[in-house]
Amino acid sequence: MTKPEYNIIIVTGATASGKTGFAARLAHATGGEIISADSRQVYRGMDIGTGKDYDDYKVEDITVPVHLIDIVDAGYKYNVYEYQHDFIEVYNKLKARGCMPVVCGGSGMYIDSIVQGYKLINVPPDKTLREELEHYDTTQLEVRLRSYKNLHNRSDTDTRKRTVRAIEIEEYYLQNSELSGEFPSVNPLITAIRYDRESRRRRISERLNERMKSGMVDEVRQLLDNGISSEDLIYYGLEYKYITLYLTGELSYDNMFSSLETAIHRFAKRQMTWFRGMERRGTKIHWLDGCLPDDEKLKQVLDTFYFR
Repeated sequence: MTKPEYNIIIVTGATASGKTGFAARLAHATGGEIISADSRQVYRGMDIGTGKDYDDYKVEDITVPVHLIDIVDAGYKYNVYEYQHDFIEVYNKLKARGCMPVVCGGSGMYIDSIVQGYKLINVPPDKTLREELEHYDTTQLEVRLRSYKNLHNRSDTDTRKRTVRAIEIEEYYLQNSELSGEFPSVNPLITAIRYDRESRRRRISERLNERMKSGMVDEVRQLLDNGISSEDLIYYGLEYKYITLYLTGELSYDNMFSSLETAIHRFAKRQMTWFRGMERRGTKIHWLDGCLPDDEKLKQVLDTFYFR
């Protein structure tokens, strides 16, 4: 085979697209290891709700190593600045061993931080700005966030706190534009698995039902019992937000389930919008039809990887 020109492979796509299992097969085929790019899988004890399907890392009875999951305690607020530093550390170790990094995840901001090499700036809290934004409603916050010309922080804004934090980061960049950090030069092969809208919605609903049967409510209850505040769990969004609201009596079970299902569908739609935005900004994404057999998807990626 021709020596590949790419020095990293990225596997992404909307939620419930089967990224993890496919990334494991790809890593196994290329002698690589996985680096997670999931903003919630970093938390210990948040397993079912974040989709840590550990069995998906097994390929031919071999467990493919995965990095950057289970690295901080639930309740902590991990951010893209920390992710970049942790990513660089793992990336350099893998390259030193001659091991291909296979990045897997659907957190668009984390993916973009690798591809674009965001500035490595640790943005401190801005108490004055936060007090000002307290007077904004959700729509006003979103309008302000979209007003920044070169948006650095495109994180999921499914909670008010996340939107405020995104604005806080943009304001810091405006006032400290001279600050920058070093990021390794990467030449990524970016692959993304996609399904048609109806198939995606069906997969999301089926997976949600499976997770509920697997004890997702008990997982959130255990986090609360372990002292994680309801506010922190709501901050993490989606499953942790709505199940917490159910467990604290603010939603009935049926309302929780239907609201969560709707929120996940909307989240998947935002993910796809993000990927299209990456393409508009010049990022090449090799799309894979999710309905194809895994062997065919793997062949397509390996053909591109080795032969361009």
